[in-house]
Amino acid sequence: MSDLKPTPEALERLEALKELIASYGSVAVAYSGGVDSTFLAVVAHDVLGNNMLAVTSAGRVVPQRDIDRTRSFCAERGIAHEVVVFDELEVPGFKENPKDRCYHCKKALFTQMLEAAKRRGITRLVDGSNKDDEGDYRPGLRALGELQIGSPLREVGMTKAQIRELSHAMGLPTWDMPSAACLASRFAYGEVITELKLRRVEQAEDLLHSMGFVQLRVRCHGANGELARIEVDANEIARLAEPALRKEVVAKLTELGFKYVSLDLTGFRSGAMNEVL
Repeated sequence: MSDLKPTPEALERLEALKELIASYGSVAVAYSGGVDSTFLAVVAHDVLGNNMLAVTSAGRVVPQRDIDRTRSFCAERGIAHEVVVFDELEVPGFKENPKDRCYHCKKALFTQMLEAAKRRGITRLVDGSNKDDEGDYRPGLRALGELQIGSPLREVGMTKAQIRELSHAMGLPTWDMPSAACLASRFAYGEVITELKLRRVEQAEDLLHSMGFVQLRVRCHGANGELARIEVDANEIARLAEPALRKEVVAKLTELGFKYVSLDLTGFRSGAMNEVL
């Protein structure tokens, strides 16, 4: 982003967001620790104080590093935080990985989050979906509608760029965080998702992060998850292809159980598995 100063339009939408959140009286925010939900949680806490709760899922498709980050952030900010244990593989229609997998998962997860909020006397749950999310294939949005989960960032028309601008102005460490998605998004539709495959992908991505790659995905293909297709930012492809680093990555991913390791020459793009739809 060349200009990090919030635009007048972004500031107007921030005021509209604060007014909307104030109208709730109390609210629970589905908090993943990403750019959008962190921004929303902070604004909601600023507006409602102790009448706001952040709820995080500790599920099989959530990297442990993300769960740890939500805990530390809320502790530093004094934000009430609850982590709900959730087993996506037990949700009917999830592990078979159909095209509407996200719908089944969101419906079950947000139902559980709503129950956690109600135990604290909070009846409204919101998520961090923004205006830009309306353009992608997102069956999970249907679950939000059925459960009457609010999406205040979308409701006030706030875009991802505006959220980053405002987050930077607010001093949030997530302002330039790469786009994130749950580990289930690493698998082609129709390929069964298992605990073994999920942990293999998580460990492979942790390895690449430790090597300095920031925006990345390790897509998993094949019935047994034997092929890894690595996506990194286009300007990082050459570095990953350097002989010494390439051999190290291949060796370590092979140790994790992958039989084939490939580098996607198109580079990283969010929602790559949706391209076949």
